[in-house]
Amino acid sequence: MSTARVEYLGGLRTKCTHLKSGTEILTDAPVDNHGKGEAFSPTDLVATAYASCMLSIIGIYCNEHGLNYTHGEAEVTKIMGTAPRRITEIIIEMDLSGNGWTSEEQEKVSRAAKACPVAKSVHEEITIVFDITF
Repeated sequence: MSTARVEYLGGLRTKCTHLKSGTEILTDAPVDNHGKGEAFSPTDLVATAYASCMLSIIGIYCNEHGLNYTHGEAEVTKIMGTAPRRITEIIIEMDLSGNGWTSEEQEKVSRAAKACPVAKSVHEEITIVFDITF
């Protein structure tokens, strides 16, 4: 079964529909690549998915190990390169403060996050800078 349907809307914009839920995301080409930059670009979604996946995997880990997980957020910076145009670096600054984890639990949570499926799927030439505040 297909996961999503992507429709080109013109003007370098697409509508992505998650088929199971009907949730829609618009994408727009970035200003530095002939677009309006009025929505996530496809490469923005890749970088954002990395952090989203990490936060979700932390949730799974905490559920499986009986750990409190009431706060988690991340700031994501995507850096593009040229020749070829591609993502060259993703910077994730994650704030997991206030969960009350011990140092040992923090280390295990960090390892779980770094092993998320998106982390295992991005090209190995992309530099990942990951900083966690506990």
